[in-house]
Amino acid sequence: MDTEVEVSASWGLTGLQAPKYHRIILKLSGEALAGGRGYGIDPDIVNSIASEIRDIKDKGVEVAIVVGGGNIWRGVAGSAKGMDRATADYMGMLATVINALALQDALEKSGVDTRVQSAIEMKEVAEPYIRRRAIRHLEKGRVVIFGGGTGNPFFSTDTTAALRAAEIEAEVILMAKNVDGVYDSDPKKNPDAKRYLELGYLDVLNKGLAVMDSTATSLCMENKIPLIVFNLSIKGNIMKTVMGHKTGTYVGREHSD
Repeated sequence: MDTEVEVSASWGLTGLQAPKYHRIILKLSGEALAGGRGYGIDPDIVNSIASEIRDIKDKGVEVAIVVGGGNIWRGVAGSAKGMDRATADYMGMLATVINALALQDALEKSGVDTRVQSAIEMKEVAEPYIRRRAIRHLEKGRVVIFGGGTGNPFFSTDTTAALRAAEIEAEVILMAKNVDGVYDSDPKKNPDAKRYLELGYLDVLNKGLAVMDSTATSLCMENKIPLIVFNLSIKGNIMKTVMGHKTGTYVGREHSD
């Protein structure tokens, strides 16, 4: 499981004093907020994530966050049990807003100025998503949390991350996972699974690797937005990744050499 597949030369830069990336999208799954319980929201986990986000913001990094809702509700799971898919997906979008508000609360208590923007209008708790306003918030040093997915059923929060990254001209998407990168098979089931250091977008699509769904991957490829898949559970990994250290798998070229 520790063996790595080096697709190309090392992409990490160690020892940097300034951040390598200055505007990022951090993609957090709903499960990341649940901690070991696997459901609901773990306040300790959320506070820990907020602390790490505060640290990278203090380095001058402009941070936007896309949060999932799988710790509360999964539209695909509801659809599989007979629920109308569009209805199930809208329920999932509402779950992402709950998570966004929880993260906003933790960030604000850490002294971070934050705005939640929702693709589904709910003006009492969140701003509507407006691209220019989101960029202005980032320029003013605020963390922007995108909730409500894309506002459309049948699209994942992975696709939301790719779409928002393109819209706000983010330099990279940081994909926070519970594993330390992308493997050629499930490392939890296969102890001989090999980790990739670097992949091309087409590698991900052709090999069916579990990075993000194909729509999101294609969007990233078309807009040349790199991804870094890393382990969120290791404290300090967000900072290390932003600074350019190797923390997981880099996805960012059209073809592997």
